[in-house]
Order: sequence, then C-alpha cells, then structure tokens
Amino acid sequence: MAPATKKAPAAVAAAIIPAAPATDLFTAARVGDVAAISQLLKQKADVNAQDVKGFSPLILAAYNGNMEATKLLLQAGADVNHQDQTGNTALMGVSFKGYADIATLLLDKNAKPNLQNANGGTALMLAAMFGRHELLKMLLSKGADKSIKDSRGLTALGLAQQQDNAQGVSLLQ
Repeated sequence: MAPATKKAPAAVAAAIIPAAPATDLFTAARVGDVAAISQLLKQKADVNAQDVKGFSPLILAAYNGNMEATKLLLQAGADVNHQDQTGNTALMGVSFKGYADIATLLLDKNAKPNLQNANGGTALMLAAMFGRHELLKMLLSKGADKSIKDSRGLTALGLAQQQDNAQGVSLLQ
C-alpha cells in the first residue's frame, strides 16, 4: 500500500472552499470580480473613490488586466483620466504593462494620452521604455505628443534609445 500524500492545510482549504467574494470596490477591481463590482455599485459604492495611494478602482482594474471589470467601471462613470498621487492614470498603467486591448477601451472613452505624471512621464513614454510597440502605434494614432519631455528632459524617443529599443526608435522618429 502506498503512503498517503499529505497536503498543506491551506491547499486543502483552497481546493474545497471557494474564494470569498471581494467586499470592497478596490479589491473587487484589483481581482476582476465583476459580480462583486456590480453588487457594490448597486449599493452605491463610489466608482471614483481613492485609496491611500490615490488609486481608483479603474486604475486597479486596468493595471491588473481585468478587461470586464474595467468596462463595468467605465459604464458606471469612472473617471478615465483620474490621476493617482504620483500622477499616473489607468492608461499609463496599461501602457507600462502592455495591455493593448484595455488601452483601446480607455482611449475610446477619451483617455488623454498626453497627461503627465509627477516625473513628467506619459503613456507614450512608458510604452517606449518597455517596448510596447503595439501601444506606441496606437497612442501615436490617438494624438500622443512625442515632443513632450519628462523631468530629465527626455522624450519618448530618448527613452526608447536609452533602452536600445530599435523598433520603438523607428516608430518614434
């Protein structure tokens, strides 16, 4: 007879007990719990509330790649151009992470591609720094200004050059 395999108690509990639904809008947005978001909005949760870092539910949903949660929050009136304490927006977050589908949604809802964060950075600069070529093309087609400089005096082109991002350099020249 083979010896029984021991499972860690947490692993057993996770396999048996379903995850509890998110009880606040920030957590629900972060994890993409659309049912909890819907319920919380019906209970009059503030779609534009901010946590201690100035993050809105929309920023958290978008940054974590939760398309359906992002859609729902926008439909409920979330401010697409809300800036957190450091000036970052949902569009900046998805430009950093590379979520082109969510960027398209945000831009279609009038996200401003030329907003600058506390360091003078823009969504275009983040896309250039992290090699998000599809996003570079999209942002440029939606009016992103490639002449904007950050606090160090660098443009998106300069940032792409610093990162040896040849394709980004080509798109930005």
